[in-house]
Amino acid sequence: MRVVLATHNPHKVAEFQQIVAQARPDLEIVGYDGPEPVEDGVTFAENALIKARAAAAHTGLPAVADDSGICVDVLGGSPGVFSAYWAGQRKDATANLELLLDQLRDVADPHRSAHFISTIALVLPAGREEVVEGKWPGRLAHEASGNGGFGYDPIFVPDGQPAGHERAVGDFTAAEKQAQSHRARAFTQLVPLLADL
Repeated sequence: MRVVLATHNPHKVAEFQQIVAQARPDLEIVGYDGPEPVEDGVTFAENALIKARAAAAHTGLPAVADDSGICVDVLGGSPGVFSAYWAGQRKDATANLELLLDQLRDVADPHRSAHFISTIALVLPAGREEVVEGKWPGRLAHEASGNGGFGYDPIFVPDGQPAGHERAVGDFTAAEKQAQSHRARAFTQLVPLLADL
């Protein structure tokens, strides 16, 4: 069965397909080739639903959309829904990361807590809608590390790692990231809903 992922980001399509393959190998995640809707929601859930509704209407397939970002406690939860545009409308991942590091330059380790959040919306062509959410707690490093992942991964150090052996997600293998990421956590909640398709 095919499910369209409402994104033009090939990294997300590949990541979702790998996550889905573990739980539902019969589902094929396909990328969205339709017009990009205006994401004018003020929450992750609103933006995920906007994208999923547009993809379901355009393709006639069940649609899944993820809206995700990084929330930094000392910044009051920002960048949040503006994570992809933190350094401006160009959606420049490198510029976003560098700006966030610069803003936190003088912030000490105890105050660098943050979490990734992924909100996934499922919209069926018949109109059913579901929303789930996954959080991945951690802190921000002082400099980027590793070549893995994308976006803010090189500066995000997840909680729960052995003391003295902490790594940023940029140093994780794809399998390590998929086993514990915010998207994986959200998708775990989505699996029972997909089982009904």
